[in-house]
Amino acid sequence: MAANFHLPPQGFGPGSQPDEGEELDWLPLPSGMRTYDMHLPEVVDPAPLAPAFNLLTALADACDAVAGGAARRGFDLSGLDAENRALIAETLGQGEVSLRARGVPAIAAQESVFAGVWVLKAEGIDRVEVAPIPAVALERAFVPQRPAIGVLAPRQPGVVNAPALLAELIDKSAAWRTRDDLHVVNLTLLPHTEEDLVWLDTALGQGSVTILSRGYGNCRLTATGQAHVWRVQFFNSMDTLILDTFEVTDVPEVALAAPEDLADSADRIREVLGAIR
Repeated sequence: MAANFHLPPQGFGPGSQPDEGEELDWLPLPSGMRTYDMHLPEVVDPAPLAPAFNLLTALADACDAVAGGAARRGFDLSGLDAENRALIAETLGQGEVSLRARGVPAIAAQESVFAGVWVLKAEGIDRVEVAPIPAVALERAFVPQRPAIGVLAPRQPGVVNAPALLAELIDKSAAWRTRDDLHVVNLTLLPHTEEDLVWLDTALGQGSVTILSRGYGNCRLTATGQAHVWRVQFFNSMDTLILDTFEVTDVPEVALAAPEDLADSADRIREVLGAIR
């Protein structure tokens, strides 16, 4: 009877592993995932901070209202003194999504650690807005910084599939009415050349709003000069492009705070208030 003998697999046994003490060359692991961690500002004397406490209470109520379908709510911070404004800034912190809107004035919006609560800064503007996305993103997104010129874009050698993609995007842009009309062109799954991408960039132009969403990696959303057309690019935690798309919509969903997020923000703000008052 033959012995039940098996050769050891290749790559194992003496000499197959690094010498003791030699550093292993591991592949880089994903990192940078953000999670909510409640931060409690240090409050020594709550008496002079009543305006900040009242504002935080109003923000929590607004989160509940907007989560239930009410219109966005805005709060002016310019009337707060330095101490109260500092408490608001420390409590709200910085969340995952930031936004830049070109125009006059240019506006920077930063989502707080409470989803759907946005801090807006500009010349003469210091306010908080409670909404899925600040109104300026809807108002200015497709105001052209570089106009869409469509098929008039000069076509260089190497442009192959871009004209067909442009025709599809223009058609869906003209037909867009509501968020139910969302249309996605996934460049990652479609054959295209680098010249195609350059030509599409020229043909579609550039709008006035750029959004960066940071979570497990980054997502960059850039409004084009063509109405309702966004370039949406996902990068992993090592800054490698892993998904490249065009979305035909008002604002891509990845940038929006959902009703559930807003309701959760209301609870978290009240939790912080209960701990620091």
